[in-house]
Amino acid sequence: MRGNISEAKWLTVSITLTLTAISVSAYVLKRKWNDLNSKIQELEASLKSCLDKCASERQGRIRVQQALREKVTQSQPKSESLNLTCYPMTPIGIVHSCFSTRNGTPRQPLLVPLARACLVFNTTRVPPASLEGLAEYSHCWILYVFHLNTDLEKLWKHPSKSGFKAKVRVPRLKGGRKGVFATRTPHRPCPIGLTVAKVEAVQGNMILLSGVDLVDGTPVLDVKPYLPYCDSIREATVPNWLMEDNLLSVASISFTEDFTSALENCWIMAEKKSLYASSGEFQSLIKQVLSWDIRSLSQRNRPHDTLLKRENDEILGNTSDVDEHQDETTLVLERQQNDLNSNEIIYHLILEGLDVSYSIDHDGNVIVEKISTFAVQDSKPNFCNYLTWKDKLQ
Repeated sequence: MRGNISEAKWLTVSITLTLTAISVSAYVLKRKWNDLNSKIQELEASLKSCLDKCASERQGRIRVQQALREKVTQSQPKSESLNLTCYPMTPIGIVHSCFSTRNGTPRQPLLVPLARACLVFNTTRVPPASLEGLAEYSHCWILYVFHLNTDLEKLWKHPSKSGFKAKVRVPRLKGGRKGVFATRTPHRPCPIGLTVAKVEAVQGNMILLSGVDLVDGTPVLDVKPYLPYCDSIREATVPNWLMEDNLLSVASISFTEDFTSALENCWIMAEKKSLYASSGEFQSLIKQVLSWDIRSLSQRNRPHDTLLKRENDEILGNTSDVDEHQDETTLVLERQQNDLNSNEIIYHLILEGLDVSYSIDHDGNVIVEKISTFAVQDSKPNFCNYLTWKDKLQ
């Protein structure tokens, strides 16, 4: 009997001690929880204070900038106030394209699927992390500068003296003129271009693009992802003269035996910097480019009125009218050197630093005759080649 009483006392004591320990632990936990909540509240209050301070500073800075701009505007003569409409924009990258010159560069994007370019960003302005996620998109928009325009000096003149033309000749209208903003001519009051390209791959501070209509060395201002749900407008309409695509297409393209053998010899040097895997793929690029008549308006309408000569190994042009996409002075051609009386005109297309010679008859049949190294070497850096992107293209 006493043993049972003793066990009951010990059980009571144990339970009491356990409950006491639980109470103490609960008290300690509650105190720690209260302390933690207090610290959280202090941090939230501090964060809110910092955010409010930043917002206040930003609003104050904006007000000061607006006031400063207003004062400067008021203090400047009207003739000089135009400078205040300039904004600090600097290229963030350079395009290294298969198109070595303006001649042959497609008039619109995606017309030549094999046309490749490597866009290299300036890492001091664009950290490689800025490109994270871009490879998940199929296409991107590119804002760039028409840096090879022959009339850029007009931008530095007063608008009343700039001499910008309100209308330009349109290839599809066979020389008919349209307002500059009804076309995509590079000769614009502000020489900024907009194009879309296929994103093949992203690596470090570089993007491999295809379907480009950009000449080598083009400065890039910005890159934005292409969004089909808002960038593609099903109800969009265009003028009837834009619907006749066959106006600029050629009838056929053929290659001579001399061209095929010469290409193999030239490719030994060109492949080191080329974005193409083989001479065969490069030949396919030539065919895609020449499937559209890349000649300018005057050469299509008056092909034999233009005489060209060579000076210091540079091929020069002598034309004046400007079409929608290219300066006529960049279209390279010459008469057959072995027959000065020949009516055949040899045109030149510069791709990947190689000079492709071809002729085209009145029926639109293109014959690619020769290929050789161009006097001006390709400017692409060594890392902008097929080997750099080989794993991502397969």
